Amino acid sequence: MRILLIGGNGFIGRFVVAALKQQEHTLAVFHRGTRALPSGIEEIRGDRNQLSASAQELRHFAPDVVIDLVISSASQAEELMNIFRGTARRVVMLSSIDVYRAVGISHGTENGPLQEVPLTEESELRRRLHPYPAESMQHLRKVFAWVTDDYDKIPAERVVMSDHKLPGTVLRLPMVYGPGDLLRRFYPVVKRIVDGRRHIIFPETLAGWHSPRGYVENVSAAIALAATDERAARCVYNVCEEPAFSELEWARKIAAEMRWDGNFVALPPERTPRHLLQPGNAAQHWTASSARIRKELGYQEPVPIEEAIRRTISWERENPPAGALMAQFDYAAEDAALAVHHA
Repeated sequence: MRILLIGGNGFIGRFVVAALKQQEHTLAVFHRGTRALPSGIEEIRGDRNQLSASAQELRHFAPDVVIDLVISSASQAEELMNIFRGTARRVVMLSSIDVYRAVGISHGTENGPLQEVPLTEESELRRRLHPYPAESMQHLRKVFAWVTDDYDKIPAERVVMSDHKLPGTVLRLPMVYGPGDLLRRFYPVVKRIVDGRRHIIFPETLAGWHSPRGYVENVSAAIALAATDERAARCVYNVCEEPAFSELEWARKIAAEMRWDGNFVALPPERTPRHLLQPGNAAQHWTASSARIRKELGYQEPVPIEEAIRRTISWERENPPAGALMAQFDYAAEDAALAVHHA
């Protein structure tokens, strides 16, 4: 197949390219040109926010399938479908678990009872668009250059899935971890262990909170599968590991791989140092089901979770982040809280 990846040279895209290249598909990647591509892949340089400016080049590649890894809004979705309608056979859009109403309740942007989990593809979506407050959006845009001010996957999904002439597939992704993770999800635990901390604090609320996760190579395998299997046309799939572990369970898995023999301490929020607290309603879990993609397309993770954790720890240790994350590590405040706890 001829497959075009839009934004296909970032954290997830690099692994999708590798998976599809191994299957010997003909690939092109549309990107900004900030990182070199592997050999044998056609390169189309441009800006995702000005996709129409590259329309002629994109159509000239004549893709069978287009995978948009960085779609951010309804207007971008409309532009995408307009360019490839009559050229491509199908569009695959990467969405997010953040479309579900449970996420809005967790963030405090929506009222009502807690949503039932696990979240399935039929679970209720958010009623309020634009799920993140302005401060969070500023942070997201610093980390992910493709995120626009009007970011919301819900209206983008509607555009992609409602086109009668160009079939779409939507993949709702979890929190993705692994080598290259810009959000550094393992780093707070890894650094504390490397620094010789004997106790690691979690607020009680966060310790028991469950969210969907996926190792980047496994998520990429799901994307490659959905892109190359015609049964995925006009379907929506959750992609995530199962079972979903709590934050404390994840920390313990990391600690076990690092052979750490210290202790985790769960403290009430009022006795937890402020830099360790996170906003939101932790009573609303984000646990999701990936049963549909497993049953309909036969998806299975190629990398076992223990190996995924080992690879991620190794990358975190070899690639410490710049100083922006250091506000997460106020050891003096943590020691003071532990002294009170042990008194």
